[in-house]
Amino acid sequence: MASPVLQLVAALCFCAMLFGAGEAAARVAGQVVEASAFRSRATDPNMVVKFDFSPFLIQYKSGRVQRFMGTTFVPASMDSRTGVASRDVVVDHGTGLAVRLYRPSRRAVATGGGRLPVLVYFHGGAFVVESAFDPVYHNYLNALTSKAGVIAVSVNYRLAPEHPLPAAYDDSWTALAWVLQNARHGGDPWLAKHGDASRLFLAGDSAGGNIAHNLAMRAGQQQQGAAAAAARIKGVALLDPYFLGRYVSGGAQRSWDFICAGRYGMDHQYVDPMAALPAEVWRRLPSPRLLMTVSDQDRLGPFQRAYVDALRASGWGGQARLYVTPGEGHCYFLNNLDSPKAAMHMATLAAFINGS
Repeated sequence: MASPVLQLVAALCFCAMLFGAGEAAARVAGQVVEASAFRSRATDPNMVVKFDFSPFLIQYKSGRVQRFMGTTFVPASMDSRTGVASRDVVVDHGTGLAVRLYRPSRRAVATGGGRLPVLVYFHGGAFVVESAFDPVYHNYLNALTSKAGVIAVSVNYRLAPEHPLPAAYDDSWTALAWVLQNARHGGDPWLAKHGDASRLFLAGDSAGGNIAHNLAMRAGQQQQGAAAAAARIKGVALLDPYFLGRYVSGGAQRSWDFICAGRYGMDHQYVDPMAALPAEVWRRLPSPRLLMTVSDQDRLGPFQRAYVDALRASGWGGQARLYVTPGEGHCYFLNNLDSPKAAMHMATLAAFINGS
């Protein structure tokens, strides 16, 4: 049997034919249909917004997630511009965790003596968007691999809200263990043949910088299973990392709650290590060197600077460098790689990896 709405529309159309009131009836019928559609959208769980995390995504009441960026996939390839080769490897079939490996040109490998530093990289995207296979990150890793002369491993960790924190941390830890295992004992040909596991670097931008920090701290604090990682981490590069502090907007607090499904408060060490970590914990950061980059128009800048201050004040025995780019916003260096400021940013990161 037809629904009451459809019955009403049919009746209006029938009256229009009988009495010649076609235009008026059509308008009324259209209004009825439009109102009905609006009511349907208002009650359809696939259309009712549960959380609006624009410009990244919207989650609907049904659980459906609509992402607005970072969904484009570019395949691994041989990059004609840099000579860098890349390929994908599934690390954990159960979770779908995968990495994209990058190897410099054969000439660069030979120049480096056959053994190159290993860089484990974590992409940004507020923990909710982007991937290791996105064109922006693929192009960036091609350029960085060539510039720094490294074997790079870009980690495609799981995203919130489908997989709230600590999923990204756990995936990244698994990827780090996989890198060390394959570099030491073989398995992956690029890591086994060309990677120098004794020169291990962690790096990431925005949320990826947050991950790099938390992985380094985990390696320094765990007593078992992390000694190999802690001993080999020679540097940590935090590129405009995602940290928050006590005085943030309600929107920032709600976003963090969304990312971690309410598991960790704003004072948790995952998001505010500056306030949460005592000095003795800071001192366990295993890396002897740390690079913090800050874009001076980035609203996260005060927290990034506070991070360096807290690390230095803790009595940590390493060297922390703060690199500030004037006149630029959050993670500007990922786009327009040939711009002078982006090129200088990458040169700074490459020099950090190579010990200068």
